[in-house]
Amino acid sequence: MFQLHPRLAADTLPLGRLDLCEARLMNDCRFPWVILVPRREGITELHQLGKADQAQLLAESARVAAQLQSLGVEKINLGALGNLVPQLHWHLVGRRRDDPCWPGPAWGCGKSRPWNDADARTLLLRLRRGLGLGEERP
Repeated sequence: MFQLHPRLAADTLPLGRLDLCEARLMNDCRFPWVILVPRREGITELHQLGKADQAQLLAESARVAAQLQSLGVEKINLGALGNLVPQLHWHLVGRRRDDPCWPGPAWGCGKSRPWNDADARTLLLRLRRGLGLGEERP
């Protein structure tokens, strides 16, 4: 049975469930940053997913990237590091030239700043609507 890694659960806010992935908002207001976690037990690498799931992950990544782009970001950084959290998960990070880490990577740059409740609710609602997930928490 699929279980979200505890570190991912602690570092993110629930966005919703796509067909394959659990979508989570990184709790760092410096960036609009979504993490996709395929709901498949024991998967640590992309090649371990079946071909259909690989295609679905790419499709869901494109949907999320389009929503991040609608927020006015200039670039979407995509990464799957997995060094601290072995469970397969993809980061989609919206970047702007004026963000505190530009042009370097968001990972390991400075100290994260948690979202305040109102801003988190506003962004989650906008992303949920754009992704067709409705307005309620998953």
